Amino acid sequence: MKKLVRITTVPISLDKLLGEQLRFINQYYEITAVSADELELKRVAEKYGVKNFHVEMTRKITPFKDLAAIWKLYRFLRREKPEMIHTHTPKAGLVGLTAGFLAQVPVRMHTVAGLPLLETTGYTRKLLNLVEWFTYRLATKVYPNSFGLKDIIIKEKLGHPKKLKVIGNGSSNGINIHYFDEVQISQAAKRSLQSKLGISEQDFVFIFVGRLVKDKGINELVKAFWALGQIKTTAAEGEMQKKWTTSPKLLLVGPFEEDLDPLLPETMEEIRSNANIICVGFQEDVRPYFAVSDALVFPSYREGFPNVVLQAGAMDLPSIVTDINGCNEIIEGGKNGIIIPVKDSAALQQAMENMVCDTNLYHTMKENGRPMIESRYRQEVVWKALLEEYRASVAALSASRQA
Repeated sequence: MKKLVRITTVPISLDKLLGEQLRFINQYYEITAVSADELELKRVAEKYGVKNFHVEMTRKITPFKDLAAIWKLYRFLRREKPEMIHTHTPKAGLVGLTAGFLAQVPVRMHTVAGLPLLETTGYTRKLLNLVEWFTYRLATKVYPNSFGLKDIIIKEKLGHPKKLKVIGNGSSNGINIHYFDEVQISQAAKRSLQSKLGISEQDFVFIFVGRLVKDKGINELVKAFWALGQIKTTAAEGEMQKKWTTSPKLLLVGPFEEDLDPLLPETMEEIRSNANIICVGFQEDVRPYFAVSDALVFPSYREGFPNVVLQAGAMDLPSIVTDINGCNEIIEGGKNGIIIPVKDSAALQQAMENMVCDTNLYHTMKENGRPMIESRYRQEVVWKALLEEYRASVAALSASRQA
């Protein structure tokens, strides 16, 4: 069986971004998962039935640690002689493709799921541009996980257009529509969680799922939610009627990252002091939290192809997203959600208000959510398209060796 090495910076990416894709592809290629955090890596590898090899990597700029990681991975690749490596996340791409190039692995693939450099300027921007350019030069194929991201890569001259390809309609892994289905959460489980979180049946609950950091738009989200809570009057006759039977709730599901991308002090204070903001931290299973919510709000500054928007849609939730690549490919304004400008708390507050007040619009978007996700982003479709990429690459490699 041909060998394939899948590399991510941290094991949670293997688990949450790829998951069962590893088990599916492992039927056709012998997969070794490579990542940091040895104990967690072993747990994830055993979960999906694949081999593993530990290489400690960091998400920050750490030249000496990066060189040590490259050397360790290079020796592993020289010993194993895989036909293909496939990297995900920026640091894993740099380390993995450098080691793969030096070890003469013939097929070197890299998936791009977002560009942190888009939110930087000056020297840092130049450095990150150079790192991305160098990473793509080392790859034999680069897979942006959205068409918008592909356009950005071409515009920024980071990679040759002939190397770039979007798998299917986008996404690194698609969506498991059987797992992310509202019917999987019983009414009893919903009522129990609502009681635990202090949510009533009359509350309109906005949910955010992801890292609670600046780049995800959390500062703007908290500011917009504060403004939304100040609205207590009914609109004049002839305008949209505002029915605030109870205060809207904001449910934040995810970890803070104060060392990498901290929130403003005033944002943190509002999260702590506002009784209508419910912060539950990282959750292994986010489905119950979607099930007790009414709409996703995802005001991120940059994305590749956000899985959380797929998940929310599959769980029958409309979404408010920013007008960035990935988000504006999944969401069609007025059909399954609302699209707003980036870093615009006023527009975000207005969109949240429209979700609560315009019941016809809300129900139209809610009804369209799951069918639109199911028809375009079923997981099996993405997996099969990726498998065909692997097969084509191996076939081309065999042909070149025979020539």
